[in-house]
Amino acid sequence: MLDIRLFRDEPDFVRAKLTQRKADASAVEVVLAMDEKRRGIIHQTEAAKARRNEISKAIPIKAKAKEPIDDLKEESRRLGDSITAFDADLGAVDRELEDVLLRLPNLASESTPVGDETANTIVRTWGSPKEHAFAPKPHWELGEKLGILDIPRATKISGSGFYALKGLGARLERALIGWMLNTHTAHNGYTELSVPFIVNRAAVTGTNQLPKFEEDLYRITDDDLFLVPTAEVPVTNLHAQEILEPEQIPIAYCAHTPCFRREAGSAGKENRGISRIHQFHKVELVHIVRPEDSVVTHERLVGHAEGLLQALGIAYRVVLLSSGDMGFGAAKCYDLEIWASGMKTWLEVSSCSNFETFQARRANIRYRPEKGAKPAFAHTLNGSGLALPRLIIALLENYQNEDGSVAIPEPLRAAMGTDRIA
Repeated sequence: MLDIRLFRDEPDFVRAKLTQRKADASAVEVVLAMDEKRRGIIHQTEAAKARRNEISKAIPIKAKAKEPIDDLKEESRRLGDSITAFDADLGAVDRELEDVLLRLPNLASESTPVGDETANTIVRTWGSPKEHAFAPKPHWELGEKLGILDIPRATKISGSGFYALKGLGARLERALIGWMLNTHTAHNGYTELSVPFIVNRAAVTGTNQLPKFEEDLYRITDDDLFLVPTAEVPVTNLHAQEILEPEQIPIAYCAHTPCFRREAGSAGKENRGISRIHQFHKVELVHIVRPEDSVVTHERLVGHAEGLLQALGIAYRVVLLSSGDMGFGAAKCYDLEIWASGMKTWLEVSSCSNFETFQARRANIRYRPEKGAKPAFAHTLNGSGLALPRLIIALLENYQNEDGSVAIPEPLRAAMGTDRIA
């Protein structure tokens, strides 16, 4: 959520930045009008309370002097009614103002390219797209022939947008999750978490999925709870409404969860295979840091995701997203895209974002710069490290052999118990 003081102090700056995010810049006038109304109500409330306090002090003095006090009592009663009404008005304005602010995207950092998706910048690449001496098959053909991927039966029990893995396919998914978690905890300095897969409305509001993207979430209506769209939600919100002491920050967490997304706006897109689905597994990386450390932490986070791809020998590119193409809550975002030789395309497998104070304001995550200091909002960051099943797609398609078998990269062989799927 954006700082209301930014609207008061630099309205032109906010208008320009919202325009960069393809948001309605007229929201600035709406926010300022609500803020002025809110401050007017507060002024009226304070004046009424001050007058009531004067009366409270005057009544015993006048009573002792045997002077009439009925008029003062009546005025005090009327002031009490006014204060109650002012409080109700203030609550209504606060809720309305919060709703407007919650629907506004984060402002892009100065290092984020301005523009639409055509302004996205490839900042580096690693490896070369896999070339085969034969015509490579897409993963849905490979998976079916190897007996490790079953989309029709998953569709039978859950509908379109779901898949089932069998045998060495299921083991591959499990091996990847375990290997990634072990790498992040043993080598990259993360603390592993196991978190709930169902969260409340406050949690999905804190990490900016609500109120704007409710239609993309799976909701348990009777309890007003949500299946997690990403581990970012429960992990970041572990510290919601907290003040972190100096020794508690920085924080680096990793967690594996299934992710549930309705993808309500994706109708009509190419959905063959398992590149765009409603349930998938992902290892998520979350950082909560001091503001002065977030830029360096962001680059380090991207590097942790890259290290996994390099170890697996998968060609990738790092794309710095533009102001008009990155996610709602990000101030700066890198996407990692991997090459899938069977589909002949680049697939996003990780999105690494620096939210600065945007999520911390929504979730009220603060820290003390030093003992006894006034709390300030922390910076939050997260990224996939990594997301499945697109990683599985790349492994199957890039490591396929002409006979239809698939080689297993060395880091996964011990967990797989084999060096190939055949």
